[in-house]
Amino acid sequence: MEAPIYIYYQLDNYYQNHRRYVKSRDDRQLLYGLKYNDTSSCKPEQSNNGLPIVPCGLIAWSLFNDTFTFVREAAQLRVNRKNIAWKSDRDHKFGKHVYPFNFQNGTLIGGGKLDPSIPLSDQEDLIVWMRTAALPSFRKLYGRIEEDLEADDIIVVNILNNYNTYSFGGKKKLILSTSSWLGGKNDFLGMAYIAVGSSCIFISLVFMLLHVKNPRSYANG
Repeated sequence: MEAPIYIYYQLDNYYQNHRRYVKSRDDRQLLYGLKYNDTSSCKPEQSNNGLPIVPCGLIAWSLFNDTFTFVREAAQLRVNRKNIAWKSDRDHKFGKHVYPFNFQNGTLIGGGKLDPSIPLSDQEDLIVWMRTAALPSFRKLYGRIEEDLEADDIIVVNILNNYNTYSFGGKKKLILSTSSWLGGKNDFLGMAYIAVGSSCIFISLVFMLLHVKNPRSYANG
């Protein structure tokens, strides 16, 4: 596998597209922080002990927090976790001067914690997580290994299993993948193109047969 090698975590049976879950966030708070006070959309993770939560809402509260380290021949492989989020998200959706405040301090047990000394625009694992998935099985980018892996290399993966998927019957997977000039592997997109194309061909054949069987009559002028 030639560098860069992309590390993804995959979650199955996880409905990030649930209506209440998707709405439980506040984009203006993510951009302006405590300067923006109307966070009613973030319920039930809106405030704690009378103080606002930044970032508020169930999406941020459920942040994925498993960690992975990779060892090859007793040497740990460096995982680059920078630039894993969309540049447009980092620059325009998460404030460069907005810091986590009162986050994960409530009685409800959530996912990962955030460093209160790092602005949201630099907390890229959060930014990746906040871009919700449309399907119940999805992958999100964790980082990149920026050196080649040979065919006979033995890679030991140490996983810190923090994220609770057992309570809802979910599954977790770890994927290493490379990309070509066509981009990364995406089975769903290919299957969607094939399904839509096949449907168009079938419908066009049906209309052609209907036209042959019952041609349109033309009035004599």
